[in-house]
Amino acid sequence: MSAAMDTESTYSGYSHYSGHSKKAHRQGRDRHKSPRSKDGSRSEKSVTIQTPPAEPLLGNDASRAEEAQDDNWGETTTAITGTSEHSISQEDIARISKDLEDSVGLDCKRYLGLTVAAVLGLLVFLTPIAFILLPQILWRDDLEPCGTVCEGLFISVAFKLLILLIGTWALFFRQPKADLPRVFVFRALLLVLIFLFVFSYWLFYGVRILDSKDTNYQGIVQYAVSLVDALLFIHYLAIVLLELRQLQPMFTVKVVRSTDGESRYYSLGHLSIQRAALVVLENYYRDFTVYNPALLTASKSRAAKHMAGLKVYNVDGPGNNASGQSRAMIAAAARRRDSSHNELYYEEADHERRVKKRRARLVVAVEEAFTHIKRLQAEEQQKAPGEMMDPREAAQAIFPSMARALQKYLRTTRQQQYHSMESILQHLSFCITNNMTPKAFLERYLNPGPTLQYDRDRWFSKQWTLVSEEAVTSGLQDGVVFVLKCLDFSLVVNVKKIPFIKLSEEFIDPKSHKFVLRLQSETSV
Repeated sequence: MSAAMDTESTYSGYSHYSGHSKKAHRQGRDRHKSPRSKDGSRSEKSVTIQTPPAEPLLGNDASRAEEAQDDNWGETTTAITGTSEHSISQEDIARISKDLEDSVGLDCKRYLGLTVAAVLGLLVFLTPIAFILLPQILWRDDLEPCGTVCEGLFISVAFKLLILLIGTWALFFRQPKADLPRVFVFRALLLVLIFLFVFSYWLFYGVRILDSKDTNYQGIVQYAVSLVDALLFIHYLAIVLLELRQLQPMFTVKVVRSTDGESRYYSLGHLSIQRAALVVLENYYRDFTVYNPALLTASKSRAAKHMAGLKVYNVDGPGNNASGQSRAMIAAAARRRDSSHNELYYEEADHERRVKKRRARLVVAVEEAFTHIKRLQAEEQQKAPGEMMDPREAAQAIFPSMARALQKYLRTTRQQQYHSMESILQHLSFCITNNMTPKAFLERYLNPGPTLQYDRDRWFSKQWTLVSEEAVTSGLQDGVVFVLKCLDFSLVVNVKKIPFIKLSEEFIDPKSHKFVLRLQSETSV
């Protein structure tokens, strides 16, 4: 246990020192950037109004500082600073207030829709009961006696209302998965249809039964039964429009992540654009690997290094400054194009070599740790039941032997921001509890998983914005393109209609496969 506590303090110290060193490098770059002219800087307001920049907004400085140092910089660097890392500007306050207003508007719209649907549903279920009870309350003595057929209709109404209640609960009373920007057209049409239908039944009931005080009680009960039957047919129509219509695949959508170009294909049915966007996002969290902005900084830092080595001289005077600089940069970049691919090749080869080296060390360390666990389990079986360690204590006992190798591998592959010490210990104790192998434990770290695999706090995409030239309530069509934007990247969705396939049949005569083999009795010698 003491070894585990020492490693835990080392791990937390690594995080403390690395965070201070990142802030020191970030402040150093800010000091170097301060003498620049206003043309080279961009204010927060301009970024907010214009389209989001192509590079990610989180993790750039830390990744850039990490790229310029060796693998052991977290253990050998100490920075002391008293500057606060939290700051807020007037634009941030305005943006926060706008987000609060939008969230309040969405909540009001959602609760208003739920309230209207609940009130209408309650009216629908109480209407047949009211049709049957009102004559008994208002003119009970004048009613004709209810015979056997009339009493049987009571049972029919009760069971049909029960079936309608269960079907309505299964179809409509679900936990909402998302807040859509517009109303669901088919659901709104069904609500309007139900309202008009119930209103027309009440209008007929008030004019022909309540005003005239009809004494035929069996006919009144039959009228209530007809209402319940019609409501069951409307529920069947709702199932067809809301559930069955979208099951048959009609379109193929290609989803491309704008930063790294990762893409997936999905088949969709007849859906509106906003519901298709919801399906795409549900599949994105499951199928796409987690977005890691640190992996995109290598090429940008290499391009920045090339541009930093260029010197531009203005020989045409101040009037042609911009055009002269751009022409000189383009010419210099063209001259150095032949050498840049060699540098890229050797950088990638060196990175792959270091990743393989760290991976091999990590695999060996984890296998040795799990071997130690098996020895501990064999020793624990000989002890009393009260002296045995739980999986959490066992994970803390073997974690020191693999901590350094795991830290180095995660830094080399730039995954350290997704795995905290607590999450690693939880995963290790989970693997020990379920008697999993070292390869099963390493699967989470050797292969980047989907977004759902990581904690929600580690996600870079929580709130999305749908951008479409067409109305989001319109259906999918061939060639429609819409974009789902979040803070750091966007998903570009291109819709293609599945082509009409025509199959023809060709009949093959079974006798055509038969043949005759004739052998000659005499052969040449």
